[in-house]
Amino acid sequence: MSFYLDAADRFSATVDATDDWSATSPCEGWTAADVVDHVVDTERQFFETHGADLGERPAGAPPEVWAAHLAAVRPLVSDDDFRGREYDGFFGRTTIGATLDAFYGFDLVVHGWDLGSATGRPTTFTDADMDAMEQAFVGFGDHAYDEGVFRQPVEVADDAPRQERLLARMGRRA
Repeated sequence: MSFYLDAADRFSATVDATDDWSATSPCEGWTAADVVDHVVDTERQFFETHGADLGERPAGAPPEVWAAHLAAVRPLVSDDDFRGREYDGFFGRTTIGATLDAFYGFDLVVHGWDLGSATGRPTTFTDADMDAMEQAFVGFGDHAYDEGVFRQPVEVADDAPRQERLLARMGRRA
């Protein structure tokens, strides 16, 4: 299973456990529902940019929107030919699959934490999540702090747990 699909399945579990869609998320100005909308909209834009016909944007309550979106993209994410398509990305030549795993998988892990945090149930990152996130940060370089990506890092103790240090690097407090 790809990192993206693993992260998507865990994001689904967090969506299913969310019971207050108006709850304030750690993302400034966003509710729990806004987190799901952001994930769906940015992913749809990426897939459509690469020729995927996803049909109409799903409508309804956030769990319905996410489930319909994931059902539409899962066949593409599981298609080796689609994943292997090369393109010139922001950081150079890459494949759709590499971008799905490194960027959109990362996004699902982080926003899964945001969504869980909105209702008092922040998720715990796996070691694989944290390895992938640390590697992605290397690739992002200074662009990690471009407008709309991450807030500036916040300070934490040097001996803080790894997840807390990663969240702090993204401007989030555990």
